[in-house]
Amino acid sequence: MAMKKQSAVTTKGKAAGASLKRSAAKEERKVEAQKGSDLAKGEKRFEERSKSSDGRSAGAKQR
Repeated sequence: MAMKKQSAVTTKGKAAGASLKRSAAKEERKVEAQKGSDLAKGEKRFEERSKSSDGRSAGAKQR
């Protein structure tokens, strides 16, 4: 059997992840400033994003 290749976290990978996180936070602040209010976070954000054009959430459609 072949052994699974383990993923190794590299310094370059950590730096890339940190950079992505910073740029996402910067973009979020920009959008919030344009919108004039904070974006929904966590469960509220999921619910907001999961609504389709008919206005029903993903949870409501599954019931």
